[in-house]
Parts: sequence; C-alpha cells; structure tokens
Amino acid sequence: MQNKNKTVVKAKEILDLFLTYEQLSLQEMSTLSGQAKTTVHRMIGSLEEMGLLAKTAEGKYELGFMFLQFGQLVKERLDIRKIALPVMKQLRDDVEEAANLVIREGNEAIYIEKVDTTQPVRVFTQIGRRAALYAGACPRILLSFMPQQELQNYIEETPLVAYADGTITDKRKLIETIQEAKMRGYTISHSELRNFTSAVAVPIYNYSGQVIAGLSISGLENRFTEQRLPELIEKTVAAGKAISRNMGYLEH
Repeated sequence: MQNKNKTVVKAKEILDLFLTYEQLSLQEMSTLSGQAKTTVHRMIGSLEEMGLLAKTAEGKYELGFMFLQFGQLVKERLDIRKIALPVMKQLRDDVEEAANLVIREGNEAIYIEKVDTTQPVRVFTQIGRRAALYAGACPRILLSFMPQQELQNYIEETPLVAYADGTITDKRKLIETIQEAKMRGYTISHSELRNFTSAVAVPIYNYSGQVIAGLSISGLENRFTEQRLPELIEKTVAAGKAISRNMGYLEH
C-alpha cells in the first residue's frame, strides 16, 4: 500500500509540471521532477494509457483529453449551482416549498444545492446528502433519464429497500413510474424517503441535451394535495426549463 501511495505521489509530481509547461519531453520531465528517467518512462506509459497524458507528433507529451472531460464536468457542476440558484429561489417564493438540486454520482443522487421553505414546519435535507436513485422524486428523475441499457442494468442489480411507507420496492412498479416520468417530463413522490413528505421533480438538460441534474420541490404531504398538484407541477416544470435554457439547452 505504501509503495502504491509513493507511485501516486510521483505521478502527481509529473502531472504538476504541466501546470507550468504546455509540452515536455521525457528528459525534461526527468530533469524537472528529479526522478530517474526509467521511472518517468514507466510512469508516462501508465498516464498515457489512462488518457491523462498524450504524445504529440514531435514526440513530446501534453495533458490528455481526460483532463478536459474532468474539467468540463467540474465546470458544469459549478455552473449549474450558480445558474440554478436564482431560479430555485424564485420557485421557492412562488410555491412556498423547499427547492432542491441533485446530480448523479454513481448509483446515488447527491444534493448539491437547496433553498429552504419559509414554512414553520419543513422537510429536513442538506447539501451533500445522498439518496438511492430509485427512492424519492428528485433522485428518481435522474434514474428515469439514464441511458436505457444502464437503466436496465441498474434495475436488475439493485435491491429495492424501503426507506419509508411509500418507497417503491416492486421493480415492475418502478419501471412503470419511470416510463410515466419520461412521458410526462416530471415525477411525483409521496412518503418515499420520509413518511408524510412529498416532492415533484423535473430533469435539467445541458447544451448537448443530456440530463445532468434534477430539480425538485419538497414539503409536507398535506400541502401536496390533488387540488394543488397541477400548480406545483406547472411551476416546477417551468423552473426546470428555465435552468435548462440557461445551461444552453435548446428545446425541440
């Protein structure tokens, strides 16, 4: 384990050189890092294989496209919080319910932004909280728009555990709920993550038409009545579309 850690540290020392230099040769990396040429050569092979370094036509090395992908992902996540927050505040003011923003991380949803309701009794959530993708409206909207094969694998491999009285634990019902979400463009939950709570969630798209986040409003179940739901859905859908447009999405 210690040797592996040393290898990671040495690899980082090589990559850190590219914060200053755009391109470097093997000899230059060895000289600048103080590492043996054989060590650097071995390291470069692994970094190139992982897409972290790329060889130029002149035989030098530069950062690989993997960093561009990571950088774009980080930028997108930072951008969406900044772009979504004013819309979320307006949505909260319009419906007087909490607004939440989630992204997918592996097989979980993670809450990256929230705006609390002004109601005296509120549903507790916090930034950084994680939830299973199948449970609750906001996590499930991410699951609903997952690529088909990935979605199928997830449903086949994931045991559906009950978190509250309304958690969907039947896979056929989950598939039906997902199909409805795709058709309608939103999903609703009642007592799925916590008893006596409800939520309405919609997808957020980026410029390339990918679903990159979910927006929801959540509150006490007795405030999400059949009479009030159409208004809550309409305003949440409108807010989701506004954020998507601001992320560069052009609705067809």
